[in-house]
Amino acid sequence: MNIRTASLFSLTRARILRIVTLCVAAVGLASMSVAGPVEDSIVDRIKPVGTVCVAGDDCAKGLTMAATGPRSGEEVYNSACMACHTSGAAGAPKFRIKADWTARLAAGLETVYANAINGKGAMPAKGLCGNCSDEEIKAAVDHMIEGI
Repeated sequence: MNIRTASLFSLTRARILRIVTLCVAAVGLASMSVAGPVEDSIVDRIKPVGTVCVAGDDCAKGLTMAATGPRSGEEVYNSACMACHTSGAAGAPKFRIKADWTARLAAGLETVYANAINGKGAMPAKGLCGNCSDEEIKAAVDHMIEGI
């Protein structure tokens, strides 16, 4: 290789190196301009969808508090007992049907309450109303036998 060829080779190599450097810089700049909108869309997708409003905060003005007392027998019956005691499923005594309740009531109302609270046969404890108090279950029984 003579000096002229070596000089030409060195010049060509320098040009190629400049072109590669410019290409890398262009790709870097292009990716930076795309990163902003991509990051914004990610932030939009993961932002909270709701807020918590606590009594006493400005956001709670005008809201009423939920009742905290015991539920009525009718409320408990409608939410936990109705499915079985309307149809008589698995031998459940039907709602306000005297013939279905007579034998059970003959054992005494306290026994009926105990069976409703603790379960008996196909009847699970508290009719699977895990958040019902004993008093609410008794109120539901009273509602079911009212007028019998």
